[in-house]
Amino acid sequence: MNPNEPDLPGPTPSPSVPPASPQPAAVPPVPQQPVAPAAPPATPPAPVERVAAPAPAVVPTPVPAPVPAVASEPSPAPAPVHAPELVTTPQPAAPAVEAAAPPSVASAELALVREIQGQIRKVFIGQHDLVEMVLTAFISSGHLLIEGHPGLGKTHLIVSLAKAFQGQFKRIQFTPDLMPSDVVGHSMYHMGTQSFNVKQGPVFTNLLLADEINRAPAKTQSALLEVMQERQATIDGESYPLPEPFMVLATQNPIEHDGTYPLPEAQLDRFMMKVLVTEPELQEEIEIATRATHSGEQTLEVDQVEAVATPEQIVALRKALRDQRVVPEVIEYAVKIVQATRESAMTSYGASPRASIALIEAAKGLALLRERNYVIPDDIKACALAVLRHRISLTAEVAISGQTVDETVSAIVNSVESPRV
Repeated sequence: MNPNEPDLPGPTPSPSVPPASPQPAAVPPVPQQPVAPAAPPATPPAPVERVAAPAPAVVPTPVPAPVPAVASEPSPAPAPVHAPELVTTPQPAAPAVEAAAPPSVASAELALVREIQGQIRKVFIGQHDLVEMVLTAFISSGHLLIEGHPGLGKTHLIVSLAKAFQGQFKRIQFTPDLMPSDVVGHSMYHMGTQSFNVKQGPVFTNLLLADEINRAPAKTQSALLEVMQERQATIDGESYPLPEPFMVLATQNPIEHDGTYPLPEAQLDRFMMKVLVTEPELQEEIEIATRATHSGEQTLEVDQVEAVATPEQIVALRKALRDQRVVPEVIEYAVKIVQATRESAMTSYGASPRASIALIEAAKGLALLRERNYVIPDDIKACALAVLRHRISLTAEVAISGQTVDETVSAIVNSVESPRV
């Protein structure tokens, strides 16, 4: 029996068991197999099969035990226990974003502008687009050139605006004999003190109405160049700053050319926008006639306008307007429109880079009036005609064909692809 026993451990199926059982649990049962020598009477193949039989029986017992344990442990982990925590954590942050400064500031600015607009509406009937452009230029720190026939209420509108924010208002009636010193001021020798006293001109105000500006010669018109650009006036070599806010609103008559002097290009370029005053509709004119003749309950007296703002608030409003967001795509769109006026075959010369700046600044103001704190391409389009119509000149061929400046500007704006933002 002893010679046979060594044969059993030699061909033991333990080496064959590992390949049959890749699980690491099959290896530990191998040392238990020597207990099986109790069945040597059987043929060697039989115990091999019997040893292999208990081995798989041992394997399933440890394997299922850890599997449910492992599966049960991660199951509560992905359970929605942590999900409510992740959902609740951003919720307190959301109100903080909604209560951020820009929306609240924009609402305060909008409320202030709406109050001014409402006061103007008390005494100015119709012309909604005109009022919108005037307020856009006003809050955007720009100057405005108003062109229209006499008797359409241009002066009435400007006086109403000045009274709505308690601003100073002065008017200059431009005539052929008007001198530059009559505009900016001059120094006068005082005999009592034997010194020169500076007498400031009418430009030292908040709103300056240059009525019929094209009736004065270029020498007098040039007195407004420094005033409009640097917002200061030089008298006898000394510069004096103008009060803030400051705005020039100039009017001119498009039908009268006798005794008029066309504005030089340098003068026109300093106006942010040029707006046209059209005749009122039938019902609007009936209401105007009723109020002006005191035939109804309401009148057009400027005394009805209440001061709803102060000059300091307007200055703060202009500074806050810088926070209006303009994405690079919108800025590029505005610049492309201005460059298209220079590259178009319909124009002899186009707008300067100052027009690009004016177009973006005007779009910021219009976006505020339309209850937004960001600029979209539609704001650029809405301001493009008013900003560019006085900055381009048509070629002789286009002018002879009867095409107007407004039609040319509209065609140029439509030729530039609008970005999707």
